[in-house]
Amino acid sequence: MTVNRPRGTRDFLPEDTARRKYVENIMRSVACNWGYSEIITPTFEHLDLFTLKSGEGIERELYNFMDKGGRAMTLRPELTASVMRLYVNELQSFPKPLNLFYFENCFRYERPQKGRFREFWQFGVELIGSGKPDSDAEVIALADALLKAIGVSGYMKIGNLAVIRTLLRGLQPEIVSKIMRLVDKKEYTGLEALIEEIGVEEQLKSNLFKLIKLEGRYILPQVNGIVGDSPELVAFEKTLKLLDAYGVDYLLDFGIARGLDYYTGMVFEVYAEGGLGAQKQICGGGSYQLIQLFGGGDVPSTGFGIGFDRIMEICPLVNPAPKKVVLISKPETHLEAIKLATELRKYLLVHIDLMERNFKPQLSFANTINANYVIIVGEKELGVGKLTLKDMVSGKQELLTLGEIIEKVS
Repeated sequence: MTVNRPRGTRDFLPEDTARRKYVENIMRSVACNWGYSEIITPTFEHLDLFTLKSGEGIERELYNFMDKGGRAMTLRPELTASVMRLYVNELQSFPKPLNLFYFENCFRYERPQKGRFREFWQFGVELIGSGKPDSDAEVIALADALLKAIGVSGYMKIGNLAVIRTLLRGLQPEIVSKIMRLVDKKEYTGLEALIEEIGVEEQLKSNLFKLIKLEGRYILPQVNGIVGDSPELVAFEKTLKLLDAYGVDYLLDFGIARGLDYYTGMVFEVYAEGGLGAQKQICGGGSYQLIQLFGGGDVPSTGFGIGFDRIMEICPLVNPAPKKVVLISKPETHLEAIKLATELRKYLLVHIDLMERNFKPQLSFANTINANYVIIVGEKELGVGKLTLKDMVSGKQELLTLGEIIEKVS
């Protein structure tokens, strides 16, 4: 009986795994250099954690189950809610702001397609405890720096929900939520029908459509003409000046709404310039309020998530392969070869024969795995305290001491 892997999951072979780890470690290094600390949360959580955040409708997208104690649990579909729970449980007394990042696998029960899997990986950042323009700007600039560090090119769009909401003051919260979702999906026909249904003034309707269709680099004067010189717009303008200081390239797009009620102000998305088709969004985030929902205080946060699987589709980086060394020995010298391999492995990637093969099959194995060097552990060599080092590219052979081999090959 053959058992295949579950639909929507993948096996990563050694070469794929090495490349993913190489890119992942570059991203980790960048985040650490910006002063962010890595956290790890459980692979499964209480189901309530995600229905509180996203509503009960999300259950159809989850791998949820009842545990043996009768508790409703689920594999995590994303990390933000888990980080907020972690903050409420463990970090409320820590100095603010908290600069955190994570790299974990997540699970969603949805139709697999290019760049979209049932098990996927997410690299994310959460800055907790500050709602200032400086925090928004740093988070956006960090996302930009991460993508640049791994050679992924894309274009960034930034919007601001607080500015849009200045036009919608006085409307019921549930109506505002419906409007935001329609804006996010760019369902302008449905949006117009909703506005007419609730009977808003023609001026409000006109201003809203003007605002959400504004897109470009230098459109703030036009935005000001629509919403006025509001505190929200002043704060957003400061964020953009800070981004200019960081050297971040972006476009403004007030049609970005992210479609979730907990986003409060700045929102942004990054799209790949090619190679992903319809699934071209590779990063998204913004400022939000979630901690209060999970039993904490009124604490502002800003964060983003990067779809790691999508960026690996277009990332140009190839990890530099380590030099491979194969030790070849005879039965008479095999024990000595093991001792030498143990010492060499402090410095190099070393293979040793495990199949009791003769000399020629061992040399053939070295060719098969594209070894850079072969070290021949022979009785004559050991008799003079040396080993034969063979360069598998040039074919050159040298009789060297162990120390000389380490110095030459490392």
